[in-house]
Amino acid sequence: MLNLLKTPFALHSPALGARRSIAAAIAIALGAPVVALAQSTPAANSSEDVDVIDSVVVTGTARAQRRFDASYAANSLTSEDVQKLAPKSFADLLANVPGIHVESTGGEVQNITRLRGIPTDRGYIIFQQDGLPLFHEIDGHFFNSGEGMHRFDVMNERVEVVRGGPAPIYASGGAAIVNNIMREGGEQTVGRSQLTIGDTGLYRAEAFQSGALSDSTYYAVGGFLREHDGYRDNGFPNDKGGQLRANIKHDLENGWVKLSGTFVNDHNVFYLPIPVADPRNPAVSLDPYIDYFEGTMNSPSLRNVTLKYLDSAGTLQSLHRDLGDGRHMRFQNVGLQYQNEASDWTVSFKSGYTQGKLSFDALYSTTNPVDGNTFANGFLTAARTAFGPGVASLGYALAGTDGATAYDPYSASGLVISGQYRAIESEFYSAQADLSATRRFETGAGAHDINFGVYSSFYGTTAFTAYQDMLLEVSGKPRTLDLVAYSAQGTALGSVTDNGVLRYTTTLNAGEVDAKMIALYANDTWELSDRFKVDAGVRHERYDYDGFAEQTESANLGDAATLADNTTQRFNGATQTRSLKPSITNWTVGLNYDFMDNFGTYGRASHVEIAPQSSIARSINPTIVETKLDQYELGVKGTFGSSYLYLTAFYTKFDPLNASFVAFNPTTGRNDQSVPFIGTAESKGVELDGLYAPTDWFLLAGSVTFSDPQYNDLQNSAGADPSAVNGNQIVREPKLYGNVRPTFAFSAGDAQIEAYLRYDFVGKSYVDLFNRTALPSYQTLGFGVSWKRGLWGVQLVGDNLTEEKGLTEGNTRTDALAGQGSSEAIYGRPLFGRNFRLVLQRDWE
Repeated sequence: MLNLLKTPFALHSPALGARRSIAAAIAIALGAPVVALAQSTPAANSSEDVDVIDSVVVTGTARAQRRFDASYAANSLTSEDVQKLAPKSFADLLANVPGIHVESTGGEVQNITRLRGIPTDRGYIIFQQDGLPLFHEIDGHFFNSGEGMHRFDVMNERVEVVRGGPAPIYASGGAAIVNNIMREGGEQTVGRSQLTIGDTGLYRAEAFQSGALSDSTYYAVGGFLREHDGYRDNGFPNDKGGQLRANIKHDLENGWVKLSGTFVNDHNVFYLPIPVADPRNPAVSLDPYIDYFEGTMNSPSLRNVTLKYLDSAGTLQSLHRDLGDGRHMRFQNVGLQYQNEASDWTVSFKSGYTQGKLSFDALYSTTNPVDGNTFANGFLTAARTAFGPGVASLGYALAGTDGATAYDPYSASGLVISGQYRAIESEFYSAQADLSATRRFETGAGAHDINFGVYSSFYGTTAFTAYQDMLLEVSGKPRTLDLVAYSAQGTALGSVTDNGVLRYTTTLNAGEVDAKMIALYANDTWELSDRFKVDAGVRHERYDYDGFAEQTESANLGDAATLADNTTQRFNGATQTRSLKPSITNWTVGLNYDFMDNFGTYGRASHVEIAPQSSIARSINPTIVETKLDQYELGVKGTFGSSYLYLTAFYTKFDPLNASFVAFNPTTGRNDQSVPFIGTAESKGVELDGLYAPTDWFLLAGSVTFSDPQYNDLQNSAGADPSAVNGNQIVREPKLYGNVRPTFAFSAGDAQIEAYLRYDFVGKSYVDLFNRTALPSYQTLGFGVSWKRGLWGVQLVGDNLTEEKGLTEGNTRTDALAGQGSSEAIYGRPLFGRNFRLVLQRDWE
């Protein structure tokens, strides 16, 4: 795929180019929209212009409807809402939505978004752009089609979020939908330019403009460019790149047609967990060596890393990688959309084709730091075996100095640490198309709004992965270390490591998969009266995966001067092929009853089946399980002028649940072997989403989620005791989280000024299945103040003003079974420290 075939780890597939061309042709020729957004997007109105009861959503429904009329939990965040919230990342933005718990400490992209206790890093949240995914599946090979591919800028008109409800009918494998709706042009030329400057070395410029090209043809174009040193000190820039999006829409006599395009070229460095306390005595902080708020294990020492492995012909391959490249995402998407309302039927179609490449370099955490002497002594026997009985001792030296520049761990923390350098390449394509027809029928027993549709996608990935272990000092921006074998006279006889590499290529994988799927769906909304309606829908999907994975075996690269290459993985020339044809059926039933114009109730039951991801067809001996979940929700809603309150109780049952995970082996360094845990789980709770606006100068907004996520009936075939897990809190899922946001607004002459506070809170969770090591609860305080006069605006935003300490994630490579050997986590991704951003804005019209 793409240019990956030019690399030494290419996967040759002569038919791949043809498949991509066919997929693109089908997408454009048959391309059709997911009916969740089958109707043309209505122009957004600011919250100041529209009473909250009239706010409109188009996601999860065949026709645009008022949010208040929806029989499911939905939110709509306009561009003005996002401007006031000023999130650091897309995940940060979703933290404002009830029921979604985020861990946004990994950087700007590829963060964790979990829905209502669902125990996956993505929460089965399907991201869309104007109603279609950019990549069909929720996860690619180290890129996700969620906020890993989507970036918010001023070209967004709004973001709509559907939690539960009809998501499984309008998105494949969706327990929720996040829909990014782009701006469209109108008769008047309008635009905005915006510059954001942050005290973390952030410089971001973004702009859009829209208007008319002719009497019935309109355009919109916008995007951003950004460079950022980062919230943590890598010793090199953290983020650099941007995106460009545009569309042209032509109005027809009874409909419209729209062509759109997206281009992304962006580098984002990934923050991984850091040790924050000494495992020998967890009461001792490591803050003097690696700063809690600014420190990271990322380092300039890792900007020229060599990875070595043998290919299937036995030829030694060397890859030269730069940690500063981070996650380099490059892709383009083109979309074609059409809608016709010439008859009683509204016919809609949307299509899109995405093609791209990901190069990913990151330093992943592995095990806890280890006492320097203890770590060295663990290799003494192997060193004597390799370099002779004359080895008297092992000592540390700065990597690359041939043992000449000694390093004493006890001059600092007394600890050393290993980390896993990951070099990943992936190329991908995804064509998706959806055709739907909607008609409203009046009957003696009420009106039916019936929708039928067909959705299809052709997609695939080529994947290459190489991991190796590095030896590092415990420090911010750490230096790499060598562990050298010395004679009694101090002569270097050999080295456990090689230029900082503890183990070369402990994990090596390569594979390719091509997939196709088709889905048929139908939905009927039955309006029995002006106040009472019932809806039901069903979706059946069939998949076809064909893939292969290159098999590996252990190999010694033959350098007698080091142990680092003794047990590498190499390709042995054999492949494992796999073809699968899973199918799933999802359904939903909901109702909505309004007791009065501004007070009502809603309820829904949904069944969601998640087909195994296509990656199983390019994996060696994967654990294959089709996850199934049943979702139930019951809510009440009320609006009172500019105030509203939505209260939703939810219950989710997983049966079966695939809680299997890939564990790091500290002895071999391998990180590609699955530990199976299959069973059930449940999550029950309540969401509160409210806005209280008693006057025109004060409002109080907030969202709170209470939940009880827990495992049940887990089974394990690898020797672990699943009975000790049953009933425990699901890993990294707090029982309480939310935020409260008071805002004050007033005028000063002809200028409008707003000031707000933001209080976020997250309850205790656990890093391991056995709930032995806790991630303590934390609370943060932020603020913002904005000034707007005419077409000009200025905003100042500050986060974590009190420098609250809080850990997320833990150390997922080793935590799941053993925890961290302490009652509270001593290894994790800390919250970012206090930071500020200044936003300058200029509109034109």
